[in-house]
Amino acid sequence: MPHTRALETGVDWVELETTAEDWDAADPGLLTTMLVQLHLIRAFEETVLSLAAEGLVHGPAHSSIGQEGGAVGSIVGLRSTDAVNGSHRGHHQFLAKALSHVTGGTMDAASPVTPAVQEVLQRTLAEILGLAQGYCGGRGGSMHLQWLEAGALGTNAIVGGGAPMAAGNAWAQKHAGTTDLTVNCFGDGASQIGSVLETMNLAAAWKLPLCFFIENNLYAVSTRADEITADTRFSVRGQGFGIPGWRVDGMDPLAVHLAMRAASERLRTGGGPAIIEAEVYRFFHQNGPFPGSAFGYRTKQEEAEWRARDPLDRVANEMQRRGLTDEDAVAALRERAQRAMAEAAAALLEDDPDNEGKQRIRPALWPDPGFVDVGIRSDLRELEGVGAPLPDDAPAAERRFVDVVAEVMDRRMEQDPRIVVLGEDVHRLAGGTNGATKGLFAKYGPDRVIGTPISENAFFGLAGGMALDGRYRPVVEFMYPDFMWVAADQVFNQIAKSRHMFGGTHAVPLVLRTKVAMGSGYGSQHLMDPAGIFATSAGWRVAAASTAEDYVGLLNAALAIDDPVLVIEHVDLYPTTQTVREGALDHVIAPGSAAVRRAGSDVTVLTYLSMVGHSAEAIEQTGIDAELIDLRWLDRASLDWDTIGDSTRKTNAVLVVEQGARGTGYGAWLADEIQRRFFDWLDQPVERVTGGEASPSISRVLERAAIARTEEVAAALERMRAAWGGA
Repeated sequence: MPHTRALETGVDWVELETTAEDWDAADPGLLTTMLVQLHLIRAFEETVLSLAAEGLVHGPAHSSIGQEGGAVGSIVGLRSTDAVNGSHRGHHQFLAKALSHVTGGTMDAASPVTPAVQEVLQRTLAEILGLAQGYCGGRGGSMHLQWLEAGALGTNAIVGGGAPMAAGNAWAQKHAGTTDLTVNCFGDGASQIGSVLETMNLAAAWKLPLCFFIENNLYAVSTRADEITADTRFSVRGQGFGIPGWRVDGMDPLAVHLAMRAASERLRTGGGPAIIEAEVYRFFHQNGPFPGSAFGYRTKQEEAEWRARDPLDRVANEMQRRGLTDEDAVAALRERAQRAMAEAAAALLEDDPDNEGKQRIRPALWPDPGFVDVGIRSDLRELEGVGAPLPDDAPAAERRFVDVVAEVMDRRMEQDPRIVVLGEDVHRLAGGTNGATKGLFAKYGPDRVIGTPISENAFFGLAGGMALDGRYRPVVEFMYPDFMWVAADQVFNQIAKSRHMFGGTHAVPLVLRTKVAMGSGYGSQHLMDPAGIFATSAGWRVAAASTAEDYVGLLNAALAIDDPVLVIEHVDLYPTTQTVREGALDHVIAPGSAAVRRAGSDVTVLTYLSMVGHSAEAIEQTGIDAELIDLRWLDRASLDWDTIGDSTRKTNAVLVVEQGARGTGYGAWLADEIQRRFFDWLDQPVERVTGGEASPSISRVLERAAIARTEEVAAALERMRAAWGGA
């Protein structure tokens, strides 16, 4: 018989319950502040539900009534420089952080509503109503509340979506030398989601000051927690990652506070992350003013039992037992909170002249419709004065493309200590799998060249959190572009939308590097060209160089721009030896700077990356007098429309050339846009060169059949010549 022995994680996991002695020992000022915040948040949420019932809340109204104890208990002791982000049900978390910020963490029950507190209530309500005076200009609404000054990083409509970005904020706090911490709030549903579990692993490995705060309210929408997991004690997740955990009754705000205080000691002293699970209960349905029992998935008796444990009553009763307040004072506090919300609502609403007895939002408070696309990306003023001119007659030397990639990154890291490189194996193998980070780890060390877990969703989202923090400029490497799909929420739903979604004012300085590897034999899940996907995502800028010298200028621009920028490379270019002028490491190629590689009058060829060379070969072979334009910047906002337009008006024919699959190809939207902009100058439809429908295969023969190169460009040029009747 084999020998067995029980294994233990060695990680603390405890349940914390308060006693009468704990309540007696609690600071009266702390209890008073908690009671005030609980009542203000309750009155706020009641107002939101009332307005939702009147049809004045456009979109969801995810009430936190019943769950206030978790937010107030965990946040009341935090600094303004500590940070909190939350989920779609996050009004209480946002308000607790904002109220603590404007009051310094201490509130008076006799006069709880100062002008600053009233402003927080009104601006938060305005945001939920979609009004211009809201914290995000009305764009965020109920599910996207952000006030960075207060340490409110932003609530999140994607379940679990905020965890990686919270880790990035915690990384920035740690590496900036502070003792600040970050709290990532999410629910029972997110406890099973990959982004949360990946982030737990990463936070533990890197000892980040990140608290995973689980508000376990027992339900998703109508599905109970015990239907979707074997162990409904969600803090058990930490045992697998070496993260200590606390389970508490979330209806007891003091228990939550004591757990957070214990966790904070670990977080602020370099011990790494912690988990707190607070069992709470939402008194209403997932969304709107009706209880869950109205929809049949829970009973009125269950709801009544939880309502009897109301956190507002728990704190008030304990304070009355100690003689710190009485029933009249509590009633007066509730009346003051309700009055404050009535005033906030009155400032935003008026009688509807067309519907007697109804209210409407004051028309003057809506955002200007012209604001709809403002702030999707930077206006590029940060590029003013950046970069050095590059004389045409500067001395030149022959350099390998991939060596130049590493050299320009070295140059920028040397001059800008904010730049941090992250990715799989970027710190090993003499510069990663292709040598593109050669020498950087040896020179800058593990704090600035960081080898990551195979966990793109977590480490890319972490980089996004670093960028939003503002103290760092992360440069992320995806070993292959196809790996973006496992990080798609962070890439497209979070980072791409953050600036615009939260009001359009906050920079997101991040660079994502990746390589097109068509022709390398790595098959269907490694060989895509990501340009077409990223070009459809507002918020992303996209750069792609066909020469080493251009690569320098494009990367330098990307590292100066306050937007997320995808920089695409190509494995075919890495080993090529090219001429690079002296001083090139500091020059900048700004958005809107295409390069005319060959002048011509018959047809305009638009392309990028290695297809610039293939197109030049095809033009030479066919003898067609084509104008070859290297786009360099590919996204809608950064394309050089002037150069494209001038050439189109001259040639009256356009060929868009790319190497990859037609379905995800870049050329589809570009061809459509060209036909819309320049239809009157086109003598024939825009022609395209792409690969096949399917992704490239492993087989050398099938891979070649699936991608475009010189032969396919030449064939397209001949088709166009035939169409215009050329010789």
